[in-house]
Amino acid sequence: MNITELLANLQVQHDESTVRAGELRGQIEYLTAALAETEARLAELTTTQKVIAELAPAGDEPAPPGTNTAYQAIVNAFNQHPDQEFRARELHELLGMPTDEASVNVTRARLGRLIRQGFLTQPGRGRYQKRT
Repeated sequence: MNITELLANLQVQHDESTVRAGELRGQIEYLTAALAETEARLAELTTTQKVIAELAPAGDEPAPPGTNTAYQAIVNAFNQHPDQEFRARELHELLGMPTDEASVNVTRARLGRLIRQGFLTQPGRGRYQKRT
């Protein structure tokens, strides 16, 4: 190989490397822009989350643990008997809960909430059944 061929070969490699460097610079520019857009979106989401957390009513806090277990017991009873209709008092008897009027009224309120959430239906007055 003579010097002229060597120089020509080096020029070809130089030209190829110049093209590749240009392609990589283009990718870097694209990725830099995409990263800037994504970081801006993250900042917007963080701000939105903070604003909603500040504006959310205090009533959205989780219910006390005893209430959660009562709801879970009610939901479990309906899951075990999906085709059966219950009255609130019957549900209390099934679950071994107190059957005094005040306790049954609290359960009626819970059942109403489960209806509004779409878990239960009310096929008749005072009767509750799992939505199918």
